[in-house]
Amino acid sequence: MKDYKQININNYNYDLPENKIAKYPKANRDESMLLIKNKDSISQSVFKNITDFLPTNSLMFFNNTKVINARLFFQKETGSIIEIFCLEPIPINYSNALNSTKQCTWKCLVGNNKKWKSGNLKKNININSQNFELKIEKKQQLGNAFEIEFTWDNENIIFYQILENSGNVPIPPYLNRESESIDNQRYQTIYGEKQGSVAAPTAGLHFTETVFQNLEAKNIKTDNITLHVGAGTFQPVKTTTVAEHKMHTEYFIVSKSNIENLLAYLGKTIVVGTTTVRTLESLYHIAVQIYFNKNKKDNYFEISQWEAYEEKKENIPTETLLKNMLNWMNENNFEQINCSTSIMIVPGYKFQFTNQLITNFHQPQSTLLLLLAAFIGESWKEVYEYALTNNFRFLSYGDACLFL
Repeated sequence: MKDYKQININNYNYDLPENKIAKYPKANRDESMLLIKNKDSISQSVFKNITDFLPTNSLMFFNNTKVINARLFFQKETGSIIEIFCLEPIPINYSNALNSTKQCTWKCLVGNNKKWKSGNLKKNININSQNFELKIEKKQQLGNAFEIEFTWDNENIIFYQILENSGNVPIPPYLNRESESIDNQRYQTIYGEKQGSVAAPTAGLHFTETVFQNLEAKNIKTDNITLHVGAGTFQPVKTTTVAEHKMHTEYFIVSKSNIENLLAYLGKTIVVGTTTVRTLESLYHIAVQIYFNKNKKDNYFEISQWEAYEEKKENIPTETLLKNMLNWMNENNFEQINCSTSIMIVPGYKFQFTNQLITNFHQPQSTLLLLLAAFIGESWKEVYEYALTNNFRFLSYGDACLFL
């Protein structure tokens, strides 16, 4: 599609009344409503019944990232409150940063930045009856964010404990409220285990142990990838055309077993959430890179915003690409692939590994709505009109959709 960059974002707008945005989750995760779009029909059910609509002998992919308490507040001697929102560690190694003792550095948004001209900010923290002082120092500006160095005088405490103890859950800004105790549990999936996200992979919030048991009973295999969701997921497209929009970067890990499962279930993949879609679709373009550069000796890759539309694939079968990728990993003794992806999926994109999609309802003029439109075409308007007129709840704590 030659004019994909000229897509006008105004064509992906709709009226979302404030009362349609779910400010809190349903009492039970799997009691959310479920919209089912199958070819030309739209119907509805309850999420706990989702397996009734899924094909047997399929593979369902999840994003097992876990949200960290990324918002920290410091009070200056003048009384001003400074908010520090941890976006990603510097360098990008979530495990090292979250398990660091005494010092680590993060890219952060700084709220009320004009009130913090210079100097350190401090706060006293008590964890496990141990008192210590946490200091932050602003190192340099990074676009609209800053490099912030954290130091603390207790080597028995790791940074993840500091966030868990003193940080706030970074619930979406459109909820227009402060985080509450309910968010500590409900703004996480029940299967999240890899800490690093500053936003939840919200399509997964509906899953319960009962739903997983039903998946197993229907012979639907499950598998996990890890993509740490960034704050950019909430960034609306403010430019007229998508060509002018700078897509945010997110980081993911895919294992050799993920690729083996994908190969075994080609054409039978159910993907949970847009972050999982971004991961699996980026993986295809990594496979293309490897195919044309078999001598690459490291397992780190980058997928740029428009690479998926511009690369020369020469109609190589997907099965061939995946087998070649596995051979390359075996030859180099790699058990996983690490990647930063800025892939922007817009109408005109050809999906490679996403056969069915489970997702929530997305904001107007968002990259997530563009991704949905790429998957189901102009019928997204019909789907959203149905949802609005049938009292579905929207956005992160809202209801779910199944696109078959």
